[in-house]
Amino acid sequence: MGDLSSVLWIGGPPGAGKTTVARLIARRRGLRWYNADVHTWEHRDRAIAAGHPAAIRWEAMTPAERWSAAPEDMIAMSLHDERGPMIVDDLRALPEAPLTIAEGTPITPSVAGARAVWLLPSPEVQEARLATRDLTPGALELYRSLIQVIEKEVEEYGARKLVVDGRRGIEETAADVERLFADALDTGPVATTPRERRRLLRYANRAVVTQHLTFFARPWASGDARSAVRAFDCECGQDGCDEQVRLAIADFPTLPDVESEPVLAPGHRAS
Repeated sequence: MGDLSSVLWIGGPPGAGKTTVARLIARRRGLRWYNADVHTWEHRDRAIAAGHPAAIRWEAMTPAERWSAAPEDMIAMSLHDERGPMIVDDLRALPEAPLTIAEGTPITPSVAGARAVWLLPSPEVQEARLATRDLTPGALELYRSLIQVIEKEVEEYGARKLVVDGRRGIEETAADVERLFADALDTGPVATTPRERRRLLRYANRAVVTQHLTFFARPWASGDARSAVRAFDCECGQDGCDEQVRLAIADFPTLPDVESEPVLAPGHRAS
C-alpha cells in the first residue's frame, strides 16, 4: 500500500462507537474494514518477540495483578503507543484497492494520515456504553484513563474530532463520518461487485478467527478456541446486507477462498 493514501482512519477510546461506525460504512460503501481489536494478540506477540518490557510483564502477571495496577501502568501495558506503528505495518501489507477504513483505540494522531477523525464520547455516553459490557473494575479504570490520554493527543496534534454526546444515533454518526471522508469515498476505489464485497467480508471474518486462535494459544489462556462462538458477517456480497451469522470457530470454513464456501445468513445466497 506504500504511502497509506488508501486508508481512512477512525480513532477514539473504548465506547466511542468506532467499530460500529466503521463496519457500517465499510459494508455500505464497499471498503475493506481493518479492526485493530482483532489484531491485539498478534501485536502482543510482536512486542514480546521484540523484547518490549511492558508486554512481557503483562503476560507474566495474573489477571488480578494486571487489573490492579496503577492506571499509568495499565496504559503502558496496553501498548497504546507501541501498537500504532504495528497497525501501520499491517495496513502497508494490504492491497491499495479498495479503500481501507481502519479503526481502533491504538490509532493515534502520530501515525494516522490526513484522512482521519477521532470519535470522542462524552463521559456520560462512555459510561453508559461501557456499562453494557462485562468489564472488571480494572478494565473500566483503564478505559476511563484512555479517553483522557486520547483527548490530550488529539488536542496536541490539532487532529479532527467528532464529539459523541448521545444526541445523535449510530446511523447519524456514521453519516457525519462519511461527510468528513466524502472526497475519498467519492473518488474511491471501492468494491462494486458482489465478488469483491465477498472477499472483503472474508478478510474481516478470517481476522476474527485468527484473533481467537492467537488468544487461546497463550499459555495462561483456558478453554478451546474452536468451541468459542462469534458473530461473523454474512458473506453473500449483496448490496445492503447487514446480517451476521453466529458460528463456532471450529465451524468457520477452513478454505481461504470465499467463493467455495461462503458464510451465509439463513435465506441468503452468494450473489
